[in-house]
Amino acid sequence: MQNTSHAVMSQRVEDKESRDDFPTPPWATRALIEHIVTKFGAVENQTCLEPACGVGHMNKVLLEYFETSSASDIHPYGYGEVANFLTTSHEAGSVDWVITNPPFNCAEKFVTKARTVARRGVAILARTGFLETQGRYERLFLPHRPAVVAQFVERVPMIKGRLDKRASTATAYAWIVWLNSDVSSTELAWIPPCRKALERVNDYEASLPRLNKTEC
Repeated sequence: MQNTSHAVMSQRVEDKESRDDFPTPPWATRALIEHIVTKFGAVENQTCLEPACGVGHMNKVLLEYFETSSASDIHPYGYGEVANFLTTSHEAGSVDWVITNPPFNCAEKFVTKARTVARRGVAILARTGFLETQGRYERLFLPHRPAVVAQFVERVPMIKGRLDKRASTATAYAWIVWLNSDVSSTELAWIPPCRKALERVNDYEASLPRLNKTEC
């Protein structure tokens, strides 16, 4: 008999070799900027990099707020530059922010690399379970504490390979934000219910055919 308990259903498990292609609903990116990032100052004159862009759902939103936002992905989705963020050389401090929804299996590597690229801060969208494990705590969270862990009050429905306004999920997500200087403590914040206010009518228009997301 299938185990349908909440503990099991809340897990989004991908194979180790999966490229973890779960596009971010645009409202979830707007929520980061409007409820979290702008606490650290206005961004309209700042630059951003989205290094796991897919067909650009997140980067198109970032362009609504930042002066410029460049995008890349290891696969040729037809949007942004084709580049492997983890192996491509980037000048230190070359952008103000790095903001992305990285593949879960590569997320720690993305954060480590992004912290050298960003002048102001790094934000990743991750399953709340990313905060767990002793190894990640010792390698990442202990030496480089996030400035903010911003937990979504509403669930952020993400399904493999496409956006779907009608989708639902049992998986919890949070934005995890690092600033360019280490902090002594981490703020736990909640992103209030905001989907209805931040969705736009064209957010779910048909997009380009999906391949698989960034590999590492």
